[in-house]
Amino acid sequence: MQNNFLTSIRSMKLIEGCKGTQVYAVNPSSTVATAAEKLASLRPTFSLRSKSISQHQHPTNNQHQNYHHRTLSLDSLISTIGLPSPDLIDPSIDPFLRPIEHVDALASSFRSLSSAMSSLASSSLPSSSLCDVHLEHCALLRSIGDPKLLRRALRSARIHSRDIHHKIVLSAWLRFERREDELEPFPSPLNCYPTSPALECPRAALTSGYAPDVPFDPCPCRCIADPSASSSAAARPPDLDERDIDLWFSIGNEEIPCVRSHIAALSRPLSTLLYGGFAEACRERINFTHNSISARAMRAVEAFSRGGSLDDYPPDTVLEVLAFANRFCCEGLKATCDSKLASIVRNVDDALLFIDYALDETAYVLVAACLQVFLRELPRSLQKTEISVILCSPEGRERLAMAGHASFALYYFLSQVAMEEDMRSNTTVMLLERMGECAAPGWQKQLAMHQLGCVMLERGEYKDAQKCFEEAVQEGHAYSVVGVARAKYKKGHKYSAYKLLNSLISEHASNGWMHQERSLYCNGNEKMTDLSTATELDPILSYPYKYRAVTLAEEDKLGAAVAEISKILGFKVSTDCLELRAWFYLALGSYELALQDIRAILTLDPGYMMFHGKMHGDQLIDALRQYVQPWDMADCWMQLYDRWSAVDDIGSLAVVHQMLTKEPGNSSLRFRQSLLLLRLNCQKAAMHSLRMARNHSTSEHERLIYEGWILYDTGHRKEGLAKAEESITLQRSFEAFFLKAYALADTNLDQASSSKVIQLLEQANSCASDNLRKGQAYNNMGSVYVDCDMLDEAAECYIKALAIKHTRAHQGLARVYYLKNQKKAAYDEMTKLIERAKNNASAYEKRSEYCDRDMARSDLNMASKLDPLRTYPYRYRAAVLMDDHKEEEAITELSRALSFKPDLQLLHLRAAFYDSMGNYAATSRDCEAALCIEPDHSDTLELYDRARARAIEQLK
Repeated sequence: MQNNFLTSIRSMKLIEGCKGTQVYAVNPSSTVATAAEKLASLRPTFSLRSKSISQHQHPTNNQHQNYHHRTLSLDSLISTIGLPSPDLIDPSIDPFLRPIEHVDALASSFRSLSSAMSSLASSSLPSSSLCDVHLEHCALLRSIGDPKLLRRALRSARIHSRDIHHKIVLSAWLRFERREDELEPFPSPLNCYPTSPALECPRAALTSGYAPDVPFDPCPCRCIADPSASSSAAARPPDLDERDIDLWFSIGNEEIPCVRSHIAALSRPLSTLLYGGFAEACRERINFTHNSISARAMRAVEAFSRGGSLDDYPPDTVLEVLAFANRFCCEGLKATCDSKLASIVRNVDDALLFIDYALDETAYVLVAACLQVFLRELPRSLQKTEISVILCSPEGRERLAMAGHASFALYYFLSQVAMEEDMRSNTTVMLLERMGECAAPGWQKQLAMHQLGCVMLERGEYKDAQKCFEEAVQEGHAYSVVGVARAKYKKGHKYSAYKLLNSLISEHASNGWMHQERSLYCNGNEKMTDLSTATELDPILSYPYKYRAVTLAEEDKLGAAVAEISKILGFKVSTDCLELRAWFYLALGSYELALQDIRAILTLDPGYMMFHGKMHGDQLIDALRQYVQPWDMADCWMQLYDRWSAVDDIGSLAVVHQMLTKEPGNSSLRFRQSLLLLRLNCQKAAMHSLRMARNHSTSEHERLIYEGWILYDTGHRKEGLAKAEESITLQRSFEAFFLKAYALADTNLDQASSSKVIQLLEQANSCASDNLRKGQAYNNMGSVYVDCDMLDEAAECYIKALAIKHTRAHQGLARVYYLKNQKKAAYDEMTKLIERAKNNASAYEKRSEYCDRDMARSDLNMASKLDPLRTYPYRYRAAVLMDDHKEEEAITELSRALSFKPDLQLLHLRAAFYDSMGNYAATSRDCEAALCIEPDHSDTLELYDRARARAIEQLK
């Protein structure tokens, strides 16, 4: 059954396609025709069909017709999806700054921030570069991939924004980065909600001034206005005394009486006109008919000259006054017009109405108000032609620059949004070009040129891509050499690309991505050696696993291919790896497992196109559904229970996806989906599912629960707790009590608080729910009892949880045994968890605490093999080596992990090791890198101060 399929793969030369310079998926039509002919030759014996027929030796006539129908649908499927192409597994070039040495780069960033803050402290004026330094820090942190670090850097940049322009850009950027946290899918662009961060407030962003030390809570939107202030601000100007009138402006048939001295005080040009050597200085009546201002607008100017206010005039009149103020250089009048018009911009329609006037008159605040609306409506606003012309075109950038609103920060933000939406679009190219025009030499130019090179490469414009990457390299971004090599490779210069990577590897300390890239330009054993080295240096790179898996499939070793690709899926779930494994499962005839991975893919990305964009995942599910046993909802619940108990998160996710196809409005299932996604470290997808649960709630008390979880997960613990309490007042439910207990437990619990949490969890379990959730409640209850040193009660809770197959309770019970000095029982309990859990890297890590050193080392080696992202095994092995006085080996062990995962604890431990060895320069560097990740880490701050003091002593 498999041989025909594998023969076809070999005949398509899947792996050879990776070696050549021509991408298979875009081969000429003759190649496609050949592929279609080979597929056609397979159809009589293709594995999918042959298995379904072999299961029934003597079908009836009706069954014959049914199988004929199935055969046709599978033939259609095969001809549609074809076979995997090299494009499916080729690694993409990361579109962000990637330093050769992460630790050195982080340490340098910390020193830059410290220097900028010192210059700020020593001057009464804010450092003009501080915001840019934080923005550079943000660009560096993007390669680490931690959204919390990114947001913190953006918040710091916003706090130190020196003008309204940067405030509106960074406020909108912060809001965009947490868009999945919003309760409403499309919130109003200028509304602040009770839980909206103050730094995102649109009114605060339009306020000039720099005060980083002033608290930002509450934001202006939530402040109660002072009635006396508002009434005085709205006070009408004093009436014009006829005795003071000494000037009339004639406009058409109307005359506007004025006080000459008041009008002259508006600006130097008007003062010169009315009191200088011009003829108007001697006239009581001046003809302004041809000065492009109406009589009503001139009356507004006269009223402003007396009272300094334009509150009584409509927007069209204020626009005329704005033009007048520009013409006669009336700065105060212009500022008042600017602010008044900006205050009435509330939505995209308003912004589109005013933006051209604002740009023509270079009205800084009004342009800011309009631009703020556009930015807070991203990415939808980029789809409007009127907006894209202003934001994307060279002419638009020039007009924004004239108004003081063209900056690197603006186009950096816009480019990030555009690349997320469609990396190949013309909009993305234009925005990156504008970003390059605004970029200063150094990191800004590096980033702009590198990202533009990535986009050009994706578009197949290899000559332009190479040019962009070369500019980035000239600016000092060594990683862009990878882009130069890839562009040359795509143009047919394979050996030239190989030499470039050879030079890079010889000139710098080896990184996994270097060997991965060089593997594209060599063959055979040399290629496999590079891929092995890449995995050894950086085990989280997915391409080596994918290539090895496809190689094994070519060798008719499909089981080994599945095992290889499953290695990375054990600790890093991604749609491309799931897709490749699904393909292997199809080749093996394991249709249920293939469907499981496809459903997991669609959970992560509902719009995902399978098999290199040839078929939507839902279509593939429909085509394969008839070849697996159908499940009703009862079957699904049983399957979910089994997979949840087996700690099979991907399997559980697939079952929940299937259940949601039957009950798409089931909010409880959406909530469970979010829990599974959190376990798989898919934060954005988890928040989306949680919001969907909230939006599909059929009752008020249920909606409050999911709103509470959203608030809790986004750092608003008190607000989440309040939602839980409100839900309980409406209806007692398991989830409401569980949320309240969970939120209360997230503090330093005293005896009374612990008792309250236990009581809440008991109340939760007294309410209706299923065993999946009750088991979690018992498990949490056991943890609280352990913290209170009530070990017998804890053991009872864990045993109850295990009785309803909450497998993770083995870990809690093991801890109880260990605290009771029953180390062997603890070890055995963790062994049970290892045997029963599909994802068991954490179990191996935990079991290592309950055995001797040699067994612990074995367990931790297995934990690192299953999940190299876990840092405890590296720290333990390094500590053991230090105890054995093998300092250099201990440093090497930590450095191995730090090369692909810059981690606070790893950096702190290596800094401490260096400190004990007397290498204070290395200690300071690691401390600086650690403080770049977590500036307030007290132990690292103490070590850093001590190391610097000792380094100074050494110099004396």
